Amino acid sequence: MLLEKITKENDIKKIRKEDYRALAEEIRQFLIQKISVTGGHLGSNLGAVELTMALHLSLNLPEDKIIWDVGHQAYTHKLLTGRREGFESLRKYGGMSGFPKRKESDCDCFDTGHSSTSISAGLGLVKARDLAAEARTIISVIGDGSLTGGMAYEALNNASQLKTNFIIILNDNNMSISENVGGVSKYLNNIRTANGYLDLKESVFNTLQNMPKGEQIVRNIRRAKSSVKHLVIPGMLFEDMGITYLGPVNGHDVEAMMKVIREAKRCKNAVLIHAITEKGKGFLPAERHPARFHGTDPFDVETGLPSKPRTTPNYTDIFSTVMTKLGARDEKVVAITAAMPDGTGLKRFRNMYPARFFDVGIAEQHAVTFAAGLAAGGMKPIVAVYSSFLQRAYDQILHDVCIQDLPVVFAIDRAGLVGSDGETHQGIFDLSYLSSIPNMHIMAPKNKWELSDMLKFALSMGKPVAVRYPRGNAWEGLKEFRRPIEFGTSEILYEEEDIALISVGSMVKTGAAVRRRLKEMGYSCSLINARFVKPIDEKMVEEMGRGHKLLVTMEENVSSGGFGEKVREYADSINLPCKVLTIAIPDEYVEHGNVDLLYREVGIDEETVLKRVVTAYISAGAGRKG
Repeated sequence: MLLEKITKENDIKKIRKEDYRALAEEIRQFLIQKISVTGGHLGSNLGAVELTMALHLSLNLPEDKIIWDVGHQAYTHKLLTGRREGFESLRKYGGMSGFPKRKESDCDCFDTGHSSTSISAGLGLVKARDLAAEARTIISVIGDGSLTGGMAYEALNNASQLKTNFIIILNDNNMSISENVGGVSKYLNNIRTANGYLDLKESVFNTLQNMPKGEQIVRNIRRAKSSVKHLVIPGMLFEDMGITYLGPVNGHDVEAMMKVIREAKRCKNAVLIHAITEKGKGFLPAERHPARFHGTDPFDVETGLPSKPRTTPNYTDIFSTVMTKLGARDEKVVAITAAMPDGTGLKRFRNMYPARFFDVGIAEQHAVTFAAGLAAGGMKPIVAVYSSFLQRAYDQILHDVCIQDLPVVFAIDRAGLVGSDGETHQGIFDLSYLSSIPNMHIMAPKNKWELSDMLKFALSMGKPVAVRYPRGNAWEGLKEFRRPIEFGTSEILYEEEDIALISVGSMVKTGAAVRRRLKEMGYSCSLINARFVKPIDEKMVEEMGRGHKLLVTMEENVSSGGFGEKVREYADSINLPCKVLTIAIPDEYVEHGNVDLLYREVGIDEETVLKRVVTAYISAGAGRKG
């Protein structure tokens, strides 16, 4: 196997040119086999195999630097830097991350996980290089989807002022920025990647700038570019910004990519290489269904179907069903997503009510302010977004939604621990950052029926409100408890004495299990479904605090700024005689791994919570009941 010869960075340079195609095929088969077992991001990685090979053949790592936007496409990079054995533990706790990690390899120069960041980070590395008087090559790789993020354009605007080399590779695997027009496009590409073109361009502009009024002449030439040129030549948007455009080039042609990278290195400014690739290339199910194989669970290689198909609905499914019903009942209901119609469950709504569905691309900040505008115009917007991605729009939530007290509903999916994607995707901060904003209201459902009830209630509030729910199967426990939702009011499920477990959302399930164990041990225990994180149910806290020796708050969120902190603060303010124990995730980033294992690691699993509750109850001066 050719792949077995690559044990460290730069080993690919020992591979013969005539074997490049065979190596690419080996890499694809390796990725398909491994990801079919571990799960992971398949489609984007299959589409970037040759592009990555060309980068590694053209650069000298780790001296030269590659910054991968998001990092969904970095698996081949990991293989070519000697991490083949690590794929056995891909995305497992303590194993290899699914994203670039500086602590994992010197060839990973920047940690990624969220989109539209690579050009900014690359520009920073370029400036650091120049300040240190170094000669290394810096390349940022960004996808066409990530390029829709506003941060990418902010960085491009900044990069346009460079008078030093900086290479940006646009990995276009879905929609070409400029239409590829066959032979004309190939001809233009050949011209623009030729030595003569770059030499001529540089020579002409240097000569003109040295002439009297030369700079003015250059400016006039640039302003005089014909509109016809904009229609014919790809990439004029970048050229007009002052960024040299090279392409489009076939991103699956290793030697063509190496050629254009060599030419890009010669530029004394920012240069963008436009590479056309196919997402899922080499695996027919991924080619046909790229969205399904963007992030996939383990699957059967022969069919592409999941190895363990879901038999019960998850919370996203419940949200999807409720959204279609809300859309049918009220024509003012509109849905917004930031490039995640499938992931957030809005596909059905989009199909049924296309005029009221808005996919704004990877632009969470815009999504929120756009929703605020819709609300100001009399609509009822629901923004469906993952918890970790909503962080990016904190300023817009605060200034554009909440200051105006506009009725925007945030349906926050993947709240809490999400597992294999690791630190950048864990939704463990939303209760904290949203609670800090005046006029924001926050709810969390205990089971699938309550999610439905909360979404309907949130829409009726006419206020900024967030409904946060976890990844995974929708819990069907405590079905018998379905008291109508009242603003700022919790739901008392069981009322006894001694210990009161006040649980938020997903932690109600854990609370019910802990209560059962406590009862078996002889303790008397109440269980409360908090429902509202903001405002907290102060009346309930006071009543429970005076009727129990120990209050235990339980949440799938970091402790700092969370629900427990607010309960403890209120309990202290009115001098409640009880002890308060906060069960929450420690104030730290949580790495990738199986969710159940992560629960144990951060101390919010049933067994750990039980031990902490018993210890706290005993230390409060009470003993076993029975």
